[in-house]
Amino acid sequence: MTYNIFLLMPSAAGNAESQSGGLQSFLPILLLVGMFALMYFFMVRPQKNQEKRDAQMREGTQIGDEIVTSGGILGRVVTIKEDSLVVETGADRVKIRITKTSILKNVTADQKLIESRQAALETVKANREAAKEKKSKKKNK
Repeated sequence: MTYNIFLLMPSAAGNAESQSGGLQSFLPILLLVGMFALMYFFMVRPQKNQEKRDAQMREGTQIGDEIVTSGGILGRVVTIKEDSLVVETGADRVKIRITKTSILKNVTADQKLIESRQAALETVKANREAAKEKKSKKKNK
Protein backbone atom coordinates (compact mmCIF):
# COMPACT_ATOMS: atom_id res chain seq x y z
CA MET A 1 0.00 0.00 0.00
CA THR A 2 1.43 3.40 -0.92
CA TYR A 3 0.64 6.70 0.79
CA ASN A 4 0.09 10.13 -0.59
CA ILE A 5 2.19 12.31 1.74
CA PHE A 6 0.02 15.41 1.22
CA LEU A 7 -3.24 13.73 2.09
CA LEU A 8 -1.86 11.22 4.62
CA MET A 9 -4.21 8.61 3.24
CA PRO A 10 -3.70 5.47 1.17
CA SER A 11 -3.50 6.23 -2.53
CA ALA A 12 -5.58 4.48 -5.19
CA ALA A 13 -2.48 2.97 -6.83
CA GLY A 14 -1.65 0.93 -3.76
CA ASN A 15 -4.98 -0.91 -3.43
CA ALA A 16 -3.68 -3.89 -5.40
CA GLU A 17 -0.96 -4.50 -2.80
CA SER A 18 -1.63 -6.47 0.33
CA GLN A 19 -2.96 -4.50 3.26
CA SER A 20 -0.85 -5.93 6.00
CA GLY A 21 -1.27 -3.00 8.42
CA GLY A 22 1.65 -2.87 10.84
CA LEU A 23 3.96 0.09 10.49
CA GLN A 24 2.23 1.37 7.37
CA SER A 25 -0.94 2.09 9.29
CA PHE A 26 1.02 4.31 11.69
CA LEU A 27 2.83 6.27 8.96
CA PRO A 28 0.43 9.25 8.96
CA ILE A 29 0.66 9.52 12.74
CA LEU A 30 4.45 9.30 12.65
CA LEU A 31 4.58 12.04 10.01
CA LEU A 32 2.42 14.34 12.13
CA VAL A 33 4.49 13.68 15.24
CA GLY A 34 7.67 14.34 13.25
CA MET A 35 6.32 17.61 11.89
CA PHE A 36 5.34 18.79 15.39
CA ALA A 37 8.76 17.82 16.74
CA LEU A 38 10.49 19.78 13.98
CA MET A 39 8.25 22.76 14.59
CA TYR A 40 9.08 22.63 18.30
CA PHE A 41 12.85 22.43 17.80
CA PHE A 42 13.01 25.07 15.07
CA MET A 43 10.40 27.56 16.28
CA VAL A 44 9.20 27.21 19.85
CA ARG A 45 12.42 26.27 21.64
CA PRO A 46 14.60 29.09 20.21
CA GLN A 47 11.88 31.61 21.03
CA LYS A 48 11.72 30.45 24.66
CA ASN A 49 15.53 30.65 24.92
CA GLN A 50 15.43 34.22 23.57
CA GLU A 51 12.72 35.17 26.06
CA LYS A 52 14.84 33.73 28.88
CA ARG A 53 17.90 35.76 27.75
CA ASP A 54 15.77 38.92 27.52
CA ALA A 55 14.41 38.39 31.03
CA GLN A 56 17.95 37.91 32.38
CA MET A 57 19.06 41.10 30.62
CA ARG A 58 16.16 43.06 32.11
CA GLU A 59 16.80 41.72 35.61
CA GLY A 60 20.53 42.39 35.26
CA THR A 61 20.03 46.09 34.47
CA GLN A 62 21.79 48.28 37.05
CA ILE A 63 21.81 51.96 37.90
CA GLY A 64 24.07 53.79 35.46
CA ASP A 65 23.51 51.41 32.54
CA GLU A 66 22.67 52.89 29.17
CA ILE A 67 19.58 51.29 27.67
CA VAL A 68 17.42 51.44 24.56
CA THR A 69 13.67 51.06 24.97
CA SER A 70 11.29 49.42 22.53
CA GLY A 71 10.07 52.93 21.65
CA GLY A 72 13.59 53.97 20.63
CA ILE A 73 14.38 56.09 23.68
CA LEU A 74 18.05 56.13 24.65
CA GLY A 75 18.94 56.90 28.24
CA ARG A 76 20.80 56.11 31.43
CA VAL A 77 19.09 54.26 34.31
CA VAL A 78 18.71 56.48 37.37
CA THR A 79 16.35 54.55 39.65
CA ILE A 80 15.22 50.92 39.67
CA LYS A 81 12.03 49.71 41.30
CA GLU A 82 10.38 46.29 41.30
CA ASP A 83 8.73 46.48 37.87
CA SER A 84 9.73 49.92 36.60
CA LEU A 85 12.71 52.20 36.34
CA VAL A 86 13.50 55.86 35.73
CA VAL A 87 15.60 56.73 32.70
CA GLU A 88 17.43 60.03 32.22
CA THR A 89 17.62 61.08 28.58
CA GLY A 90 19.61 63.71 26.70
CA ALA A 91 21.65 66.69 27.81
CA ASP A 92 18.61 68.39 29.39
CA ARG A 93 18.28 65.41 31.77
CA VAL A 94 14.62 64.66 31.21
CA LYS A 95 13.53 61.76 33.41
CA ILE A 96 11.08 59.18 32.11
CA ARG A 97 9.50 56.33 34.09
CA ILE A 98 9.23 53.11 32.06
CA THR A 99 8.44 49.47 32.74
CA LYS A 100 11.22 46.87 32.69
CA THR A 101 9.49 45.00 29.88
CA SER A 102 10.02 47.96 27.54
CA ILE A 103 13.83 47.58 27.73
CA LEU A 104 14.99 46.39 24.33
CA LYS A 105 18.74 46.48 24.77
CA ASN A 106 21.25 47.15 27.54
CA VAL A 107 24.04 48.98 25.72
CA THR A 108 26.42 48.96 28.70
CA ALA A 109 26.12 45.21 29.21
CA ASP A 110 26.61 44.62 25.48
CA GLN A 111 29.78 46.74 25.51
CA LYS A 112 31.12 44.85 28.53
CA LEU A 113 30.39 41.54 26.78
CA ILE A 114 32.20 42.68 23.63
CA GLU A 115 35.20 43.87 25.66
CA SER A 116 35.40 40.59 27.59
CA ARG A 117 35.24 38.58 24.35
CA GLN A 118 37.98 40.72 22.81
CA ALA A 119 40.14 40.27 25.92
CA ALA A 120 39.60 36.49 25.78
CA LEU A 121 40.50 36.49 22.07
CA GLU A 122 43.69 38.44 22.76
CA THR A 123 44.61 35.99 25.52
CA VAL A 124 44.11 33.06 23.17
CA LYS A 125 46.25 34.76 20.51
CA ALA A 126 49.00 35.47 23.06
CA ASN A 127 48.94 31.84 24.24
CA ARG A 128 49.22 30.60 20.65
CA GLU A 129 52.17 32.90 19.98
CA ALA A 130 53.90 31.71 23.17
CA ALA A 131 53.34 28.09 22.15
CA LYS A 132 54.79 28.78 18.70
CA GLU A 133 57.84 30.44 20.23
CA LYS A 134 58.39 27.45 22.54
CA LYS A 135 58.22 25.06 19.61
CA SER A 136 60.63 27.12 17.56
CA LYS A 137 63.09 27.35 20.49
CA LYS A 138 62.94 23.57 20.98
CA LYS A 139 63.61 22.97 17.29
CA ASN A 140 66.61 25.36 17.34
CA LYS A 141 68.22 23.53 20.29
